[in-house]
Amino acid sequence: MATREGAIGRALDFFDRGGFRDLLAGLVAIPSTSQEAQHAEALGRYLETAIRPWLERLGFTIALHENPEPDFGPILTATRIEDPARPTVLLYGHGDTVAGLDTQWSAGLSPWVLTDRGDRWYGRGTADNKGQHALNIAALEAVLAERDGRLGFNVKLVLEMAEERGSKGLRAFVAQQAGTLAADVLIASDGPRVAPDLPTIASGTRGTFHFDLAVRLREGGVHSGHWGGLTTDPAVVLAHALSTIMDRNGKILVRSWLPAGGAVPAAVRAVLEGCPVGGGDGAASIDEGWGEPGLTAAEKIYGWNSFIVLAMTSGVPANPVNAVAPDARAHCQIRYTVDSDPAQFEAALRQHLDAHGLGLVRIENAGIRMPASRTAPDHPWVRWAQASMERSLGRRVQIIPNSSGGLPGDVFVDHLGVPLVWVPHSYNGCKQHGPDEHLLIGPAREGIAGFAGMWWDLGEAGTPDR
Repeated sequence: MATREGAIGRALDFFDRGGFRDLLAGLVAIPSTSQEAQHAEALGRYLETAIRPWLERLGFTIALHENPEPDFGPILTATRIEDPARPTVLLYGHGDTVAGLDTQWSAGLSPWVLTDRGDRWYGRGTADNKGQHALNIAALEAVLAERDGRLGFNVKLVLEMAEERGSKGLRAFVAQQAGTLAADVLIASDGPRVAPDLPTIASGTRGTFHFDLAVRLREGGVHSGHWGGLTTDPAVVLAHALSTIMDRNGKILVRSWLPAGGAVPAAVRAVLEGCPVGGGDGAASIDEGWGEPGLTAAEKIYGWNSFIVLAMTSGVPANPVNAVAPDARAHCQIRYTVDSDPAQFEAALRQHLDAHGLGLVRIENAGIRMPASRTAPDHPWVRWAQASMERSLGRRVQIIPNSSGGLPGDVFVDHLGVPLVWVPHSYNGCKQHGPDEHLLIGPAREGIAGFAGMWWDLGEAGTPDR
């Protein structure tokens, strides 16, 4: 007789016998980076040779679509409808990766070869995002096998190949396909847990707003001996501008950039109570004195905004000369929550700089790269997923109002109206955008078990709105 325990057992047996490891190795071997033109053909090959046959075997109807944006990767959709009266879940993932950075990996490691070391699987895409969406599909396959070819619910999938280039074309595509992709809930996986050993559900993501600060004073550099002390140094002006935006301890001084009311919303603060932050694997530190005073570490990254200088130049640092540089430039980013209004970020900054006598500093190329999104943390689908996972794993599952990074959840909210349930299988030390990217085996094993339980429960009575 088919049982929930049997479905989870099948998923874990597949994982423990090396089936998932071998599956992931095949996915990693396809160099489907969207950031290197020489690998452009691998984007379609990933969908056509690795994903399509697998999903067709599971009873999905597959369609491959050109991206609405020219020169960006294709998009795969898959549907498996058993009974329109039953819940329909939308899965999302991306099969493209960042650049391989082949020469920068540690000795014995390669981006396109899955390598076992201790408690980790190394390879590009293991954490972002091949390993994550593959775990969810493998869990679905286990439930299908346990129920003898039926799920008891309906599944739709969107798998894009341009996420690492800002999900270009995805919004237009989902808008065009809104009727086809209609669903009750989006349940998908990307990003990190709050800590490696704590299963996590995020009901949204922070957005990203980028802009350049530029100080341009002359056509070329001038001799530092003849002009130093007489002519304005653009690097110094830029440094002063940055110091008015954020203080020495990381507090944002442009206060109109902050969440409405200048405080973490009560509902957000409540769900983050007791939420840990950590597991960076030594790549960075949590500095208690950095950031907004009075907030916990969890509130700072899940309930607040951050300002980051991503790059800054004046002159040629690799080959400095004795000259006052003609210009200085900084590329900056605001990570923001849905409680903020990004439409006023640029105007607020202009007013702030002018008030500090910094009219020489220009704001250029300002705009949203990825909008913020959030489903209420106490939404019935979020709480349903938490209860299902806790039953499967036998321990607490942490809910956060939004992950610290960005994902295109806004696209699905705006055009499909679905609640968001993000269940990450990675951790914030996975090195996903650098060399030595890896997936922790322990959280991956929990992930396949948790999703097998959720897929089973979707086929039972008691889902939200049913």
